[in-house]
Amino acid sequence: MAYDNALVAEKLRRWETFLINFHLPQWEEIPDFGLYMEQVIILLKQYLDYLPPELKEEQIITAAAINNYVRQRVMPEPRKKKYYRVHIAYLIMILTLKQNLSIAMIQKLIPPDLSENEAKKAYTAYAEKHKVAATYFTGQIKTLAAPILYPDASSDDAAQKTEDLIAVSALFGGFARLLAEKLLLLDEKAEKAKSEKKEQGTSEETDEKAKAEEKVADVSDNESAENKAKPKKEEKQKKEENQKSPSETNEKDDPA
Repeated sequence: MAYDNALVAEKLRRWETFLINFHLPQWEEIPDFGLYMEQVIILLKQYLDYLPPELKEEQIITAAAINNYVRQRVMPEPRKKKYYRVHIAYLIMILTLKQNLSIAMIQKLIPPDLSENEAKKAYTAYAEKHKVAATYFTGQIKTLAAPILYPDASSDDAAQKTEDLIAVSALFGGFARLLAEKLLLLDEKAEKAKSEKKEQGTSEETDEKAKAEEKVADVSDNESAENKAKPKKEEKQKKEENQKSPSETNEKDDPA
């Protein structure tokens, strides 16, 4: 497939301008008077106008998708079928993250049961990170696509052709997703190790307790055996005394 470098360069410049000027709505800019599903979808499409017209046939902002997020407890339930600021903020974060993360991973990153104040803090921090990431991304693309944007520029590390730029961009996305998932799973692994250590400690404690109980049982058995043997020993001694010969008894009794 042949690409027109001049056309690609113009596309990259427009994309850079779009991302530099783009920002997620601030918390206070999100309506909080209760919107129905159709109104929410229209609003989200305005907020997240990422896709060019030729790719919008595959809609990611749909009523079915939003209902699914609620059903899977990725976000709070609407109040009497109305969505307020906190719901829309959750949806903005979910939809922007869903491009690279699975729903299970998003649940680990954003707890679904945040209070409104906690949700405000989480969303505000997320919107700021979104802007930082967009700025960093445009800078990286300018460096990578330098030979396309600036025909006189040359770099061994840059993409010499549009095909190279497409491949490297896809690889960047794959590596970024892999890193994000690995970091999210670290917490799960730490919890698992902590649980295993706790179980091991409980097992060792149980073993020590069992050994102590076994030792007490052994002492008790020995004492019981001794107590049983004592009457028999006394009885044997008594029997031996009774079986002594009369002459021994007489000699013992005779004063001479």
